[in-house]
This record gives sequence, structure tokens and C-alpha cells, in this order.
Amino acid sequence: MSMPPPQQPPGPYGPPQPPNHHGGQPYPGQPYPPQPYPGQGAWGQPPTGLPPRKNRTGLVIGIVVGSLVVLGVLGAAGAALSGSGFPEARYRLTVPKTLVDGKYQLVQDHSDTEGKKALKGTYDSKIRDPKPVVGQYAFESPKASGALVVSGMYGRFKDPAEAREKMLRGATDAEGSSLGVPARDITPTGSDITLSCQVLTVRQGGVESSLPMCAWADENTSASVGIVDQETALQKPGSVDLAKTAETTLKVRAEMRQPIG
Repeated sequence: MSMPPPQQPPGPYGPPQPPNHHGGQPYPGQPYPPQPYPGQGAWGQPPTGLPPRKNRTGLVIGIVVGSLVVLGVLGAAGAALSGSGFPEARYRLTVPKTLVDGKYQLVQDHSDTEGKKALKGTYDSKIRDPKPVVGQYAFESPKASGALVVSGMYGRFKDPAEAREKMLRGATDAEGSSLGVPARDITPTGSDITLSCQVLTVRQGGVESSLPMCAWADENTSASVGIVDQETALQKPGSVDLAKTAETTLKVRAEMRQPIG
């Protein structure tokens, strides 16, 4: 008596689904295999570690993840060795395996690739000894999925406020993005750290989505943090809770910023 073929175990979001198409983009029910650097020929394709969940929301998240990495790198550009009278280097940025109390898992560290490309040949008289840090993260749960990308640098900064502004300004200059909500300063409750936060509108493949991001800068570290999930990606820019994004960014700063030595 022949035995029936073994059944494939269900994935984290139910049994495998046959591929279909939405907006000209492939959309399988299983996670994609490892993808190249998103934004370079891979727009709209969720990276490894972020399986798609629904046609529209999954496509939006995939698009915005690609945007986050590209825009973050652009925001980090504009620094080089220069000048004197800079603060002492006491802190650095790391790329931990998880962020925000373990919620986000590291998908890829772009610091030595896209980060270094962004800094090569650039110049800023108020920044000395910059080292890029670019990390792509994702979270998955039975009910939701999303992504976080942090992009910045550590070194010695004469004008932290200006460095913070440049982080956000670089993102608004990227192709396919526009400013949905202008940058404003936010100091989360119980903190003395001022963050600058904005919402971008990202358009790609006929899909428009909202991308909240915040940036911080101090004498040694500066970075922007972009966060997207199924809820925020589909919200109108003015409806996005930037105070919540600021609180998450503050946690990212606390976990990535470490003493030197």
C-alpha cells in the first residue's frame, strides 16, 4: 500500500498560497528568498526576514523598506575629515542583532557597503572622523509585520542640530519621495533628548505610502530612523503618530549608542 506524500507544514501565516500578481509585482504566499540590496532593482520586493502578508499592505511595506534603506543612506551622506576644535570622541554606534527590546530583528547590516559609498568623496566642515552605520530590521507576528531602518554615523560633531537636520533633509531629496508632514522637533516625555521628526510620502509602482522618520544628533552620534508597518504605511501623512515614532527612535538610540572603550 503506497503512502500519501508528506504534507508541507504551514508557514507562519497559514498554508502556502499560489502566486498571484498585484500592480505588476509578484506576490507569493511564502517569504521571498534572499534579495539583493533593496532599492537597486528590487523595489517592491520584501527582503528576507519580512514575509508578505496581504497583497496591498505587503507590497506597500516592501516598497517602503527599499525606500528606507536608500533614503537613509542619502541622509547619511555629507561628511568627511576636517577642521579642529571638535568634541572628544566618547561614544560610537553599533548595529545590534535586535532593537527596541527585541522587537526588531536585524535583516542586513549595510554599514560597510552602502554606508561607506554614501560617505565616500563627501565633505562637511563641521564633522570629523565619521564612520557610517546603516542597519535594516524587521518584525513579524501572527497579526502584523513591519520594518525599521536606522542610518547615520558616529564621530565628532561641532553642530549636532545641523547634523540632525541634514539627516532628514537628505531623505526628502530622493526620487519618488515628497514631504508629507514637515519636520518638527519632539522631546519625548521624561527625556531631555530633542528629536526632529517628519513624514514622507513615497510613490512607487502606483502605490502611495506614508513613511515616518525621526533623527537625533549629539556630539558623537547622529542617525535617522524610519519605521513602517501595515497601519502607518496606509495612513494619510497627517494621521501618522510622530510622537510614537519619536519614542521608538529614542529606544533605538539608547540601544545603539555605546561608550568607546
